Formats: sequence, C-alpha cells, structure tokens
Amino acid sequence: MKTIKLVLVTFVATLGLSSCSSDGDDTPKIDVNPMAEFNLISNIAANGHSLELYSEGKTGFTTGYNQLFVRIKNNADDTYYANPEITWKPVMHMMSMEHSCPISELSISNDYDTVATGYIVFQMPGNADEFWDITFTYEVEGQEFSVTETIDVTAPIDDNQTVSVFMGSDDVRYVLAMVEPKDPEVAVNDMTAMLFKMESMMSFPLVENYTVTLDPRMPGMGNHSSPNNEDLTYDTATKSYKGKLSLTMTGYWKLNLKLLNSTGEVLKGEDITEENEASSLYFELEF
Repeated sequence: MKTIKLVLVTFVATLGLSSCSSDGDDTPKIDVNPMAEFNLISNIAANGHSLELYSEGKTGFTTGYNQLFVRIKNNADDTYYANPEITWKPVMHMMSMEHSCPISELSISNDYDTVATGYIVFQMPGNADEFWDITFTYEVEGQEFSVTETIDVTAPIDDNQTVSVFMGSDDVRYVLAMVEPKDPEVAVNDMTAMLFKMESMMSFPLVENYTVTLDPRMPGMGNHSSPNNEDLTYDTATKSYKGKLSLTMTGYWKLNLKLLNSTGEVLKGEDITEENEASSLYFELEF
C-alpha cells in the first residue's frame, strides 16, 4: 500500500513539473500587428526601409482631414523601428506656385512604440498637371534619412464639402476642416472641427479661441433645421473646436456655419433667413 501511494505522489509531482515547464520561456509568443484593422494606403521604399502609411477608415488620401499612422520597417529583417523621430512636409505643386497645408507633428502612439500618428488637411485634390508630394525626414539608429513621394489626393467619393478655404473679413485666409462626425446618426452627434490660418504658403498654424456657429438644414425638405444643436467652441485639450450636431433624419444636410473671432466679430458666413437659405461658409454630409 505504501508503495502504491509513493508511485502516485511521484506521478503527480511529475505532472506538476511538466505543467510548469510548459508555461516557461519555451511558450511561443504571438506577434501583435497594431495595424491589422487599418488600411495601408501607401508604402514608400527608400534607404533600405519601408515607410508604411495607414488610415483607419479611408482607402486613400482625400481632401479635408486625414488622420494617418506611420511605421518604418527595416527591410533587411522585416522588423519595425521603435520610437523613430519623424517629420513630414506635404507640398502641392501647382502650375504657377507651390504651397503646403495644415499638419500636425508626428507623435509616437501611447499603445505601440513603432507607430507614429498625426494628421494632414489637404485643401484641394490633385489633377493631371498639379500634384501633391510628401517629404519624410526620419532618424533611426542614429542616422538621418529623407525621402519624397508623390501621392494621389482625391475629392471624397460623395463629393461633399468637409473643408473650406476662405478669406475672412479681417483679410486673413483660413482653412476650416470637419473632423467628426465620421459616421453620423439620427441623434445628437458630437461634432469636431479644426481651424487654421495661412501665415505663409508653407505655414498654417492653429487658430485658438474663436467660435463656429452651427445651423444645420435639409435643403430638400423645406430647409428645416433641428433642435439641440450647440455651436463649436475651442477645446484646449484637443486643440480643436467642439459642439453638438442634431440630425433628425437621414438624407442630405448642409451645415451652415459662421466664423466669429474672439471678440464676437463675424469673419465669414451669414444667418439663415427666408431670404437667405444658405451660408457662404458650410460643410455637407449625407447618410
């Protein structure tokens, strides 16, 4: 009987050691691809590297606000560089001039140290004779590299206006871009926009502490509006303008806007009245 008990104890102990061993360093690790659910919209090969550009919802570059994610791959071993230092500069090459557009810095994601994220606001699409390119300057393993790539920027498929470039009554040229909602619903939607001024052909700094008034209308339905809208005011945390957009039914909406400076002076846009059915400053959406 004592012999049987001893054999059982030895067997159980062996199982325990085997189990512990399977949980050790020999367990294969699963590589997580942080971009698995995103769309690869450009892959730029240069200097023995691949610069991969991703978008969360778009399949290419479009006019308006584009949030982008960038990774740099070492083509020699198919690994991605952690915490790379990257800057970018988009330029529109027109027949008679060149200009840039509003951009953010590229910053490393809080979740993945191989992913840098930022935004570009393209004011206009390219065409057969005029085109956009982006120059990336980056540093990895103590070396600095640069690459310039031509990109195709198109108007949105629905052709709705989500960015407006205009001269204010203060003789300043502004760029106003809609960020949210991307997926509007019949509800009170969170609305976000970003405002920039054209300081020079290559510089478009953010504008703070203005107000964007909001009056959404349905031109095809008697130009009716909706309740519970809130004008867009500046949010210091996100450096953007936030408000509420009430959509009471599906269809085409024109979001009539007015831009007011910090003292309340109207720089662009008009009130909607029986005589004036639309503002000269507006966004469009259809869902």
